[in-house]
Amino acid sequence: MTVEKKKRAISRLKSMYPLRALVDGMYKKAVEASKNGEPVAWCMVNWWAGDTVLQAMGVHTVHPEDYGAVCAAFGAAQPYLDRSDSEGFPSHMCGYARNCLGYAALMQDLGEIPPEAPMAGMPKPTLLLGSGYFCDTRYKWFQALGRYLDAPMWVLEMPHPGVPESRIEGNREHNIRFLVEELRELIGFLEKQLDRKMDYVRLGEIVDDTIEMNRVWHEVNELRKARPCPMHSRDFWSSMPASLYMASDPRVTAGLYRDMYDEVKSRVDNHTGAVPEEKYRVAFAELPPWHSLGFFNQLAERGWNFVIESWAYHPPKPVDLSGLSDPLERIAGLTYQYFSGYFEDAFQAGDGWGYFAHPYLEMVREYRCDGILLHPLLTCRTATNHLTVVQNQLMEQLKVPSLVVEGDIVDLNLFNPAEALRKAETFEETMQHYRAVRKEAGFDW
Repeated sequence: MTVEKKKRAISRLKSMYPLRALVDGMYKKAVEASKNGEPVAWCMVNWWAGDTVLQAMGVHTVHPEDYGAVCAAFGAAQPYLDRSDSEGFPSHMCGYARNCLGYAALMQDLGEIPPEAPMAGMPKPTLLLGSGYFCDTRYKWFQALGRYLDAPMWVLEMPHPGVPESRIEGNREHNIRFLVEELRELIGFLEKQLDRKMDYVRLGEIVDDTIEMNRVWHEVNELRKARPCPMHSRDFWSSMPASLYMASDPRVTAGLYRDMYDEVKSRVDNHTGAVPEEKYRVAFAELPPWHSLGFFNQLAERGWNFVIESWAYHPPKPVDLSGLSDPLERIAGLTYQYFSGYFEDAFQAGDGWGYFAHPYLEMVREYRCDGILLHPLLTCRTATNHLTVVQNQLMEQLKVPSLVVEGDIVDLNLFNPAEALRKAETFEETMQHYRAVRKEAGFDW
């Protein structure tokens, strides 16, 4: 007797799988490169500024932040978290950092990559590239790795002013000049460490391909405004690391994002949604519980379609950088656009301090969301401290309610899927109520 296979709650994009495979390949290539004596860097996310330089210098990269998500998704993080705790690091510290420090300590014990490490693991680095962007932990995390790794570290800085400061005459030009100088100093450091010179022609090609990669990736997500939404957040989170962590040659990645654009556009044209019956269009903020992504399948079975997610993990709004001949100026312009792309809208709205929260107003309005799931994290202040502002602004200005589900990005012990599902079931009545409230107030969704 044939048992009928249960239809998936989320219709996954076929074009997502090659993009996810690039991330697998990033780790495998780095391990093979290390075995062959080629340089490997462990990098904090740097929004393409440092990764483009490293790629042009022939340095293979892996990103411990992404690897924390990988370990959580594979259910392999707990031994690394436990080891970090036993080393004296606080349990409320960034889950990515805890995973990384525990991994590095265990690798020092073994003298090799831990055998249970998912996706081939992270090989011992030739160097470390830190960054001072956003997060508290960044300032000491890679320094603390010195307990376990004998590798030089470079820290790449980039000022990211608030909305009022960004309006000061010459501010944008000053910030771009600052990052260009930071990149020149990084190149000098790499040339000395690796005993090789930068190929600026190759760097220019990589920078241009990176800009194009992010332009196409942005256009993919613009298509998700359609009703029903053709692409669920699960596919975004699977596809995002290919861009954010420069998992491969950006020209190759851009081609795969074009394939995704074509598939998503076909779904739009055929009115095909990512869930069978889209009852609720929901946004998500900020980082997901990587260890419990199956939770979103349960919500999809109830008609929840997550149509847009944290702006901070999206590509920047496209900006014309073709007039800049220096590749370092072009990549600095792209990075600055990532930080400041929503500033003008925030300024016009009089939102002078909450630019980290303001983008959600634009996203929820444009994607016609019925609600937003806020995921405050015990171990990440940066991804949590503005969520109350998001909650208040969405209700006051758009009459869109928020569901608060506490958890963590890596530590499974801090997330309760059963309780979260009970909250979600109750929240459906709230979303239905505010549809009527918005209609009465004259909103068009």
